[in-house]
Amino acid sequence: MNGAPLEPQATIGILGGGQLGRMLALAAARLGLKCHVFAPSPDSPAFDVVHRVTCADYHDTEALDRFAADVDVVTYEFENVPAETAAFLAARLPVLPDPKILATTQDRLTEKTFVSGLGIGTAAFAPVAEPAELAAAIERIGRPAVLKTRRYGYDGKGQVTIRDGTDPQAAWREVGGQPCILEAYVPFEREVSVVAARGMDGSVECFDVTENEHRNHILKVSRVPAALSKAAAREARRIAETIAQKFGYVGVLAVELFVLRGDGPGELGGGELLVNEIAPRVHNSGHWTLDGASASQFEQHIRAVAGWPLAKPVRYGRVEMTNLIGDEVADYRRWLSVPGACIHLYGKAAVRPGRKMGHVTRVFAAD
Repeated sequence: MNGAPLEPQATIGILGGGQLGRMLALAAARLGLKCHVFAPSPDSPAFDVVHRVTCADYHDTEALDRFAADVDVVTYEFENVPAETAAFLAARLPVLPDPKILATTQDRLTEKTFVSGLGIGTAAFAPVAEPAELAAAIERIGRPAVLKTRRYGYDGKGQVTIRDGTDPQAAWREVGGQPCILEAYVPFEREVSVVAARGMDGSVECFDVTENEHRNHILKVSRVPAALSKAAAREARRIAETIAQKFGYVGVLAVELFVLRGDGPGELGGGELLVNEIAPRVHNSGHWTLDGASASQFEQHIRAVAGWPLAKPVRYGRVEMTNLIGDEVADYRRWLSVPGACIHLYGKAAVRPGRKMGHVTRVFAAD
């Protein structure tokens, strides 16, 4: 790309073939851009909707070389892209967001250190590299606390809560005896997120703050706008913009935040904000934008990596997004007859407990 915006008919390479890659490719097609998806699984749902596919292991350098020769820019739909894969491709063509950002966000300790270094609040945390360090970390952080693996955790995987009476060594074994971070338990009132896009020119556009409801550690419902004071919503967007700018980010990212319990008359209406984690990609809590805004998070990401100007999204009203998880997807026919409901099925053949199979969006009257 050499800094020049892509022209229609150019090809964007996407690492990862899940539903996020599928929706990115659909957004690209709407803008006249092609996509080539690289993923190791032959039943990747993104394969169904794209111009070209490569089904190969992420460490297959011959396949990666062919992939790089066929695309104009590379992006990814998940943050756990192997570092070697990102480096291999980045030596050949632009990879956006910058793979260096992955090194920060793939490691919970590095990420928390980065955020706190910006003067942005997080839960108290301590590194735990080996079992002998856990007792000291608990003494420092207190109980309850959450022991999390530093890498490869999502949807509640790779973490365990340490309460009064919990055996620390049993907790260590439960997370696989690998490098961890211990985080103080946060008595939050609600969980919210900000999905933000940053373009190559440094401009940032944030979607409205989203309130998220999790069940069994998996996002179930997102509602927009979140029940926050105007000051707290502004602060949430400021935090996301600060992170995006400090990274020099290009594309869409999501910042997940805890809203602390509080009734005081303070600047944020009593609800202080702490960053929980950063997702350097389009995000489940932003799916409402497909039907509830004039431009979706997926279009914003494609615009950004293509070097195009970002849209200025307009929300159509109050929006609610519901994930269809596991065998809930069998209930899709009921949603087809619900007035105003927009259903998205991801084309996944295998139904498993906890697997995101689709989502439904409903847009209500403007607030």
